[in-house]
Amino acid sequence: MQKIDIEQIPGGASPPPIRVGEATIEEAAIAQEMQYHPADSAGTAQLKAARALVVRELLRQRAAVLGLSDAANGELDEADAAIAELLERELDVPDPAEEDCRRFHAAHPERFSEPTRLRVRHVLLAAAPDDAAARDAGYRLGEKLLEELAAVPERFTEFAQRHSACPSKEQGGELGWLAPGQTVAELDRALQHLPEGLHERPLASRYGWHLVSIDERVEGRELPYERVAEHVRHSLREQATRRALRHYLLALEAEIGVEGVTLDDDAGRSLMQ
Repeated sequence: MQKIDIEQIPGGASPPPIRVGEATIEEAAIAQEMQYHPADSAGTAQLKAARALVVRELLRQRAAVLGLSDAANGELDEADAAIAELLERELDVPDPAEEDCRRFHAAHPERFSEPTRLRVRHVLLAAAPDDAAARDAGYRLGEKLLEELAAVPERFTEFAQRHSACPSKEQGGELGWLAPGQTVAELDRALQHLPEGLHERPLASRYGWHLVSIDERVEGRELPYERVAEHVRHSLREQATRRALRHYLLALEAEIGVEGVTLDDDAGRSLMQ
């Protein structure tokens, strides 16, 4: 049977049945699984869910062949335990050598560094992304408030309490110390490049406009290998495990047979997570 990506099915048409060996992955099971695979479209979520169920079924059938807790017919917890035992038995993932760890650390110092930290205050002027009038009015108000703050910085707390739509207004707009990833993505990216002080223009996010003051900035720094050796070793072992799992699943796919969907390079990612 030709294998087809679910996203390519024309509107209104039913996807081909998905089979793993003699077992069928039911559409209801895929629909239930979709909640664990957020994506930018229903089709993508459906495809990810189908692949995740195919991976589990391949592993359950292999575990059953080896007599591990009758995994093909057992309860979910029993099946999970059998799959864990199966992978422990059949995946060969050697510990990374010390020289490989040091080489990886030297090649990717940014992955093992202390992040830049910022002590931030802000005023959020709320406006929905699709409300052009509110966005325009919010930006104009932001410019006006920034002009006043440039002249009298001490009014920041007052303005936060009067105008901000963020709960931080109760603390005068204080967000405290922020590291990368601790605020909304579009604001987070902008903050990383700002110097200390009041930023001269409003910053946009999906929530509206932010008037931002960087009160203190502590730059990140690279950490010596000795400080992060275990983190480096864990990263390399995780990479090796992901590669080994992918090759193992592709071998099971060829041996057992899968119809209706193909595994991809991320096969097994949901198990790793």
